[in-house]
Amino acid sequence: MKASESNSNYPSRLREMTNYALREVKKVCSEIGPRESGEESERKAQSYVAESMKNVCDSVEIEDFEVHPKAFMSWVVIDVVLMLISIICLLLKQFNAIEAANTGLGIAATVCTVLSIIFMVGEFLFYKEMLDPLFPKRQSCNVVCTRKASGETKKRIVFAGHIDSAYEWYYTHLGGGKLLVKMIAAAIVSIGINLVLDIVSFFNVPHWLNIVIIVLAFVTAVPVALASIFVNWKLVVPGANDNLTGVFASMAVIRYMEANDIRFEHTDVVAISTGCEECGLRGARAYAKKHANDGIETVAIAVDTLKDYDFMGVYNKDMSGTVTLDSQVSAMVKKASENAGLNLPYAKVFFGSSDAAAMQQGGLKASALAAMDPTPASYYHTRDDKPDILEPKTVEAGINVLLETAFLYDSEGLKDTY
Repeated sequence: MKASESNSNYPSRLREMTNYALREVKKVCSEIGPRESGEESERKAQSYVAESMKNVCDSVEIEDFEVHPKAFMSWVVIDVVLMLISIICLLLKQFNAIEAANTGLGIAATVCTVLSIIFMVGEFLFYKEMLDPLFPKRQSCNVVCTRKASGETKKRIVFAGHIDSAYEWYYTHLGGGKLLVKMIAAAIVSIGINLVLDIVSFFNVPHWLNIVIIVLAFVTAVPVALASIFVNWKLVVPGANDNLTGVFASMAVIRYMEANDIRFEHTDVVAISTGCEECGLRGARAYAKKHANDGIETVAIAVDTLKDYDFMGVYNKDMSGTVTLDSQVSAMVKKASENAGLNLPYAKVFFGSSDAAAMQQGGLKASALAAMDPTPASYYHTRDDKPDILEPKTVEAGINVLLETAFLYDSEGLKDTY
């Protein structure tokens, strides 16, 4: 049975769930506000979700985990410091300012550049917890809401959105996604050029090439220095679309089933509000670590930013394209989108990541549903991500796809093709 066949007034019931999700997004934004990863505001929002769902679920569990929330994006600051030290060392060497220390300066410059590349690739591209020990520890949590099967549980479907909101990315606020991409590209190119300069400086080169090295070192110092204000640490954004829409669209699946007295015979339906996605997918990683090996077949669909209708897609590549999400789960969500009348395309997260990547890496079969301009969008990680830019049409379409996915998984399970 399709979700659309589960109620004779399905369009009206779907609209009710959409209105619920929109109301909840607005309420959290107005009464709690921005939700800094691992801090009291995030915990307050999680407590609200748990309290609001306790009467419509068979269980609501708060699963705590430890996190170092400042570690993830601090790689930017650390890289800026390392690169400026590298450039200074290189310039001192080229100017023979401390001639006896030229070899040491060259080694220091190269080491600093290499370390900056390692931190950039490890932390941002692969979301490794490389810098965590350097930063204070906090406690965050996931809120796990479950509607149990009527009989023996044989499988489980999980819908997950993250409750925390990001620190503002200054260049997105200043000039939208295009400026953001240009600044990131300039910084990365500068680091690459400096690595080449560091290596070349070890050789005896013509005088004119020494001048070129000096000029390039000064030039590349500019985008590196500008990267120091990439993150506005004083401003946590509202996060209405990214990602309260994902949280309450996920909760809407369980609310629909409760409101219409629907319970699958052998499939548990779970809605999760994850914590600390914005500081490196930590909540999703904690959930996967705890549940991936509990003996129940589990599929997970990360729901992230249901805003830009024309860009809604089923994500089968994640973590800047480095993680392949489960092909069967992705095919199932795509088929569900056809059942919902949308026929969504496959897409990939080529910049950043979603909770689906952490769940897939953690041993769960995962895919993602999202609707955001991949430029990225002008509201992405900015103060403009407020409730007044919510798109009801997109939220409704997202909930529709999630409901159809739940019904399809219960009736047909996972297959290569549908």
